[in-house]
Amino acid sequence: MNTIQIIGLGAGGIDDLTVRAYRALSENIPTFARTERHPAVKKLREEIKIECFDDYFEKYETFDKVYEKITDNILELMKKYGKINYCTAGSPFYGDIITKKLIDEYKDEINIIIIDGMSFLDKCIKLSGFSDYKSIKVLDCLEVDEFSFDINSFSIITQVYDWEMASQLKLRLMETYPDDAAVLKIDVLEDNVRKMSLFELDQEKNYGFSTYFCILPIEFSKNTVYNVTNLCRIVKILRSPDGCPWDMKQTHESVRQHVIEEAYEVVDAIDNGDVDNLVEELGDLLFQVIFHSELGSEDGYFNFSDVVTNVCKKMYFRHPHVFGDVKAVNVDEALESWEASKQKEKKISSYTDNLKDVPKALSPLSRSYKIQKRAAEVGFDWPAAEGALLKIKEELFEFIEEYQNCDSEGMEEEFGDLLFALVNFARFMKINPDIALNRTINKFINRFEYIETHSGRDLKEMTLREMDELWEESKFQ
Repeated sequence: MNTIQIIGLGAGGIDDLTVRAYRALSENIPTFARTERHPAVKKLREEIKIECFDDYFEKYETFDKVYEKITDNILELMKKYGKINYCTAGSPFYGDIITKKLIDEYKDEINIIIIDGMSFLDKCIKLSGFSDYKSIKVLDCLEVDEFSFDINSFSIITQVYDWEMASQLKLRLMETYPDDAAVLKIDVLEDNVRKMSLFELDQEKNYGFSTYFCILPIEFSKNTVYNVTNLCRIVKILRSPDGCPWDMKQTHESVRQHVIEEAYEVVDAIDNGDVDNLVEELGDLLFQVIFHSELGSEDGYFNFSDVVTNVCKKMYFRHPHVFGDVKAVNVDEALESWEASKQKEKKISSYTDNLKDVPKALSPLSRSYKIQKRAAEVGFDWPAAEGALLKIKEELFEFIEEYQNCDSEGMEEEFGDLLFALVNFARFMKINPDIALNRTINKFINRFEYIETHSGRDLKEMTLREMDELWEESKFQ
């Protein structure tokens, strides 16, 4: 079986090579290195022949292509010579994508021998002077996004090869960290450490394979940016014996109404086009989710991780047209895929079960809207909006008849039928009845306020006609 001997060159000069690595390099077999920029390679070339792959980084446009082509070439060289050395900076186990590709894809086809060396990561931690090892995250600059970072951890970011990568990294970091967050730029080969603010990260001149950026954790008391972990801890403190007396007394039942209230306040912020208020109200709604999760955790039934896991699984399952092999080229097909997945998940076996599945805790307007929509999906619907409109007229006359008969029970029933018919027509017109009614309520309050502020006296002293005049006037303000 052909052999590739992968040698870690360590994080310094030739003196930092392990004895085993030096012996392997002295075996007089063909030797290749990922880059000639490592100081050990420059020194070893005085003793042995080493070919490098630096030109690949200029030849190909993406790093994925670079590493793919280097891997292919190494495999060809191995077949040609039977046994070769492949040298990589630091440790082969940390950050060398070629080693990873060889192990993941070819370990059953070739003999792979790994001779380890001191990793850049070890040296980076040493040079940083950071001594609190409770939480350290190692992130690859080629793969990170704004969800990778944790402000509570000491984050080490590898493979910042050039200015463009540093600039992209800075933009991603600024989605999570404040602009002046403390950053260490470390060159592990030059033993150089420079402290800077995040906004300076792409203002350096020299970047390379030995460049590491370390983002220092932010102390909780000095935070200007928080994450969901911080919020979970805050809620746990509020519920603790030394927490808030009010929060400590609450149950799922006692705060259930707050979930509804916060959801409506989110809708209000959207309707008002108030972005700052939307941020605040979304935070309040998230607080409710985490508060209920903490209550579940204390009872031993579930926690916030269970909530997140469940919704992630649901999103994957209900989007086979995104994460699976189902095709959906437009909105209607996507919704059809969603509903089919939902019914399969909930094991809904009849059309009536599908109606009963609409939550009873919804507002009556929203619940009737959803029930009518699901009934319409199987064809139980007016062919056009005109039929729904005529139904409103019919229900209105029936309500008036019960009113004239002074039948309170009949009026209640016909009033419900009238509302149901109005919601049905709203569905045809793609009007959300809850939002429409809320807009009317807000409009009523604004016009009522106009009457009060423009009357010049106590409303109780005014006649209905005087108030109505101001009401009509308010419509043009």
